[in-house]
Amino acid sequence: MTFNPLAETGIPLDQQLRTWSELNVEPYDTRSVDPYTRCRIIVMNGAEMESQWFSHQFARHCPDLDIKRKLAEGRRIEQQQQKVCNWLIPATEDVLEVTIGYEQVAVDLTAWIARQEPDPYARQAYEFGLLEDFDHLYRYANLLDLKNPRKAAELVGELTEIMPGRPTIDEHRHPHDDIRKPLSKDGDPRSVMHAMTITAAEQQTMNFYNNVGNRPEDPLARALYLEIAQIEEQHVTHYESLLPPDTTWAERLVMHEYNECWLYWSFAQTETDPRIKQVWETHLAMEIEQLKAAVELAKKMDGKDPTAMLPDTLPEAMTFETNKDFVRKVLHEQVNLTGNLTEFVPVSELPAENRYAWYREQVNGTGPVPSEEIIDRHRQETGDEYRLETEGPHPVEALRNKAAE
Repeated sequence: MTFNPLAETGIPLDQQLRTWSELNVEPYDTRSVDPYTRCRIIVMNGAEMESQWFSHQFARHCPDLDIKRKLAEGRRIEQQQQKVCNWLIPATEDVLEVTIGYEQVAVDLTAWIARQEPDPYARQAYEFGLLEDFDHLYRYANLLDLKNPRKAAELVGELTEIMPGRPTIDEHRHPHDDIRKPLSKDGDPRSVMHAMTITAAEQQTMNFYNNVGNRPEDPLARALYLEIAQIEEQHVTHYESLLPPDTTWAERLVMHEYNECWLYWSFAQTETDPRIKQVWETHLAMEIEQLKAAVELAKKMDGKDPTAMLPDTLPEAMTFETNKDFVRKVLHEQVNLTGNLTEFVPVSELPAENRYAWYREQVNGTGPVPSEEIIDRHRQETGDEYRLETEGPHPVEALRNKAAE
């Protein structure tokens, strides 16, 4: 199925405002929600948040009051769309349960994008980050198992395995080693859309952990959120540096709107909950006209038609699906990599004196490191650690569960 949002008719901009009661939507049922419905909601919440903050930054760098007004109009609608997405998450789903959803998004969204990515360097960047979020899921799942009667396996629907990735203790890198080479704006548009999507998702995860990480009473839980929130900041740096830096503000606005059209269209194709499918379809109809408005604004600002940088039709629909075999393959091949400026290299190939070792010494010190401590506590209190290994033993022998052997 092909879809060109610029050739479609959406909801006129002056009809997109909604009342408070329309925005205050009924949350999903935590006991029956499809795990990937939860994931789609988290992604669109992040995409809408990113769109708003981009628009704010655009406005802060724009002297033209008429353009500021246009941006404010669009931003108000984006705010309403974000509220609907975020308000679908119920209060009965506690912070740790939502956290498991965030990390399932990070694993299966990143894995899908890595599998589809046409640019070899960007693909490597996604595979690199994938293993780190995969490890975060494992750490939080062990915390959840100590604090909550629900198991992480129930929350992820056994669609995503839970076991160590690149250990979080090994993810702490010097800031210079999280900068990546940018994509070309003249390359495949899918690459830019992938980078925008992952950047938005990781930024929302970072913001979520920054805001909720101080809510637990348990000092170790607070410490785990603190540590992983720092890694999420690294991931935002890692992914945002892939974005082409030579596009204009107006071109970026167009790409934001086009990317949201792609995501809403994708999720409308695959959503299993009829009520939430309607949300995606409604927001797609809104984004179609927001995209057209962005195109006209770009023509006015840049004096050229920005649609030349867009594909004729939307790319293949982004699909949440199980990626167990792919994740295991990447684990087996890349768990020992780290960053060295813009490249990815085995830790063993770094020079004797290096930024990586120095930085880890500064932040990890002599311990304890929260991401390691949570596993130790789980072993002490239960005699084992929490894992969900549906496809057999861990593909990396050094990371196998010794207590279970």
